[in-house]
Amino acid sequence: MIKHIVLWKLTDPSRKEETIPQMKKMLENLAGVVPGLIKLEVNPNLNPGDYDVCLYSEFADHAALDGYQTHPAHLECKKYVHSVICGRTAADFEVK
Repeated sequence: MIKHIVLWKLTDPSRKEETIPQMKKMLENLAGVVPGLIKLEVNPNLNPGDYDVCLYSEFADHAALDGYQTHPAHLECKKYVHSVICGRTAADFEVK
């Protein structure tokens, strides 16, 4: 299993109340659409600092994560996400 974690910084943090629910809805709707995507959650970051939004996801294997990155439904989500963020960091790790 591969765990994929992403943190985003919003361009306009004053719009969190509308931006985060929209990101959450779009991304969480990918579950059941993207093959090999086991779980995906999006929530506000509760820690003060540089990042406003967290994504936690689990994939069956590295091939499933690669497929997610290029899946048309994910690419549509990325268009919106990239229109509202100004920073991103990610980490992937394997759980055996």
